[in-house]
Amino acid sequence: MRIAIIGGGAAGFMGAITAARSNSKADVSLLEATQQPLDKVRISGGGRCNVTHHCFDPAELVKNYPRGGKELLGAFHRFGPVEIIKWFKKQDVKLKTEADGRMFPATDKSETIVNCLISTAKNSGVKIQLGCRVKGIAKSKSQFEIELSGGQKEHYDSILIATGNSPEGYRFAESTGHTVSPRVPSLFTFKVEDQRIDGLSGVSFENVKLTLLVGDDIELKQTGPMLITHWGLSGPAVLKLSAWGAGPLHEYKYHARLTVNFLPDFNAEHLTETI
Repeated sequence: MRIAIIGGGAAGFMGAITAARSNSKADVSLLEATQQPLDKVRISGGGRCNVTHHCFDPAELVKNYPRGGKELLGAFHRFGPVEIIKWFKKQDVKLKTEADGRMFPATDKSETIVNCLISTAKNSGVKIQLGCRVKGIAKSKSQFEIELSGGQKEHYDSILIATGNSPEGYRFAESTGHTVSPRVPSLFTFKVEDQRIDGLSGVSFENVKLTLLVGDDIELKQTGPMLITHWGLSGPAVLKLSAWGAGPLHEYKYHARLTVNFLPDFNAEHLTETI
């Protein structure tokens, strides 16, 4: 059996390793368009790579996903944070937990994760093909024909599309019969024109409460750290709010009313007494 994994990111490597280990007779090839795989792993978590989160209840974990929670529930029951920690432990990579629940390699270096995935893939028999860009996929009754950028065509029994947010990946999925939902931006900062924050770029807050009113009746809330930038607002609370509000914000052309409560732990009476 020939299996092609398209995309050399974290998902591609985990998929390739799992495929190779599940069937020792399988010929597994990982096709990566660039010369350096796992680029996003290298820069994630500020170069430390936040691997997973210290939340071991799948029902609670899916609540952190603005879309697809129902579909992810089964996946997390089969392979969630507990299984991820055990998996890396078997590869001699120890993870640590920080106060906010994020889990990093004990070395605080993303290279630890990169080297682990590459070496484990090679030791599992995965053929890593760099500079190997896929141009198109044609599906027949029993196989997939993959056309590469050099013009050559290869045939595989199974394929895994792990191209992240690449437009090509969605095109490949459609060409093999999948239905693709319309995509909209998510996880973005807010452009805010308000004189009250002029000159405050770089000022951060550990805990604010954000309330976003989109249209007349869509109200979304998030609490957490926030950062004032030279164009508006950023930080974890803003990014989470943009993710949960991705659909409505796109529908209303990114015009909404944002209220910031800088002291969410105080009510008016308590604040007056404190002052």
